[in-house]
Amino acid sequence: MPQLAPAAFDKTLAERGHTPLRALRIDTLQVNVGKLCNQTCTHCHVDAGPARTEIMTRETVDVVLDAVRRNPEICTVDITGGAPEMNPHFEYLVEQCRAMGRHVMDRCNLTVFFVRDKQHLPKFLADHQVEVIASLPCYLEENVDQQRGKGVYGRSIEALRLLNALGYGREGTGLALNLVYNPLGPKLPPPQADLEADYRDELAKRFGIRFNRLYTITNMPISRFLDDLHRSGQYEAYMETLITSFNPASVDGLMCRSLVNVNWDGRLSDCDFNQMLDLPVEGAAPQTIHEFDLARLARRRVVTGMHCYGCTAGAGSSCGGTIS
Repeated sequence: MPQLAPAAFDKTLAERGHTPLRALRIDTLQVNVGKLCNQTCTHCHVDAGPARTEIMTRETVDVVLDAVRRNPEICTVDITGGAPEMNPHFEYLVEQCRAMGRHVMDRCNLTVFFVRDKQHLPKFLADHQVEVIASLPCYLEENVDQQRGKGVYGRSIEALRLLNALGYGREGTGLALNLVYNPLGPKLPPPQADLEADYRDELAKRFGIRFNRLYTITNMPISRFLDDLHRSGQYEAYMETLITSFNPASVDGLMCRSLVNVNWDGRLSDCDFNQMLDLPVEGAAPQTIHEFDLARLARRRVVTGMHCYGCTAGAGSSCGGTIS
């Protein structure tokens, strides 16, 4: 078993000829608007659920919008949660970002469309040309419901049909619908291209569903999934898999090198995973959205940890799927 020292990831980088991890630019602002969610998923890295009360306020949303407005280099606003749509200011954030001409991504669990007072969301997203990145950890009902809760698969399929009916996933509409796969349990995702072909065939054959891309994302050894690894006695074996699968070709494309994450309370982190672990950006960089300084953040050193092996294992893993 490789040594699990706190600085192990940085040591691995050095041994593979990489300098300490630093940001290259910031073209994406990832905004975590809260931990409230209508689901409780076993792999959730932010420990979201129906009982969570952490929600980004309108005041903080306005500070986020001011940072976007002042920095045209930020061309994408990536909205996540929880279920981001559960935040009462979600639609305001989307509308304002789109009015500034920014590309907006919504990391959607699909079933939120059936929550009371949220049934209008598919049309709202289409009207504002929001890219939908939808969680669907398998094309088989049993696997989805095991990971995300009974009945989730059926509601997810219905939601995808609603999106398709509005033009999502269809050529020429400009409405991007991308799906996200997470492995069921402690293993690396299969090759993204092969799995995408399987998803495309199965969803079209069974339901007539179309989508643009499939992203495969490695389950991160933090939060709820970490607890599950410890309970099942699989933590050390999973970490060994991640460490021994380190891929140096993935380093240049890591998402932390081109984005910064804003927590629901305005604190800044290098990524959503660091945010969940209460790892702020390095001390020399601005610490909150209130002090946002793109130039300083774009040259910061990235704070790393053992979980970073999850993003660099195999073909690599980012919010946009595999890296190499």
